[in-house]
Amino acid sequence: MKAMVYENYGSPDVLELREIEKPTPKEDEVFIKVHAAALSPMDWHFMTGTPFMARIIGGGLFKPKNKVLGTQVAGQVESVGENVKRFQPGDEVFGLSENCGGFAEYVCFPEDEAYPKPAEMSFEEAVAVLFSAITALICLCDLGQLQSGQSVLINGASGGVGTLAVPIAKTLGAQVTGVCSTRNLEMVSSLGADQVIDYTQQDFTQSEERYDLIYDAVGKRSFSDCRRVITPKGIYVTTEFSPALAIKGKWISMTGSQKMIPMPPVKPKPEIKELFEELLTTGMLKPTIDSCYPLSEIREAFRYYGKGHTRGRVIITVE
Repeated sequence: MKAMVYENYGSPDVLELREIEKPTPKEDEVFIKVHAAALSPMDWHFMTGTPFMARIIGGGLFKPKNKVLGTQVAGQVESVGENVKRFQPGDEVFGLSENCGGFAEYVCFPEDEAYPKPAEMSFEEAVAVLFSAITALICLCDLGQLQSGQSVLINGASGGVGTLAVPIAKTLGAQVTGVCSTRNLEMVSSLGADQVIDYTQQDFTQSEERYDLIYDAVGKRSFSDCRRVITPKGIYVTTEFSPALAIKGKWISMTGSQKMIPMPPVKPKPEIKELFEELLTTGMLKPTIDSCYPLSEIREAFRYYGKGHTRGRVIITVE
């Protein structure tokens, strides 16, 4: 089968399209014909090997352990392991796994990390929704403890995660302020934001508004930057994570009434998965797709993604 392989950490130039053997599913895995995959921050960090924690999580300090990237996939089940109960050949599924392998024609996926693809969703839409929605739900509901009626500011509202964080927060009853660039103001407003701030014209950290929760979905503004516009018992959540940042967050939360919480690299809790499936089945999750690239052009996709100006998710199509 064709797969995009890398042997060393580095820029997108380390990726190489090769013919490799098809994987064999373990007893608790499904064997999937991949139709679409999505680029994510996890894939970028695993490819570059930065920050160093990405190498620890991926299991390869000096060279990549998993030679094929792709943590998010959508496709059709071709066969299943002997212990798999939820799926059978022919089912259309999508999922998220740290074990990677999605940038290929076929991949094996743990049964408990796969979801049935809604019939009304394309493979591209299904793979676009997963990482963004799960990340947003963890940061808003689990770490941020968002409640109906609270005010939340989402920095990076036009990005892959932000474009789902905005409607999720609205669905949960929050008053939502989105922060983005000039060209994305109309789009973020259409997602349901009550107010949209153009960061090229206004610094939200200097405004008179106060927010119960600030969710920095792009890791661009620190707690120190945002502190003055967080309510006395408010919470700041960022997708940035490091051991040092985690320690700082613990200290801030212990010594004051405000909380600073970096998102750790953890799997979603059962209640987050349940809420995700509920929102998915009720049609509340509408992903935003920035662009699609064929597997053979994945280097170009990564270069574009690395510029940091995507509107929604960048998708890889596999024929």
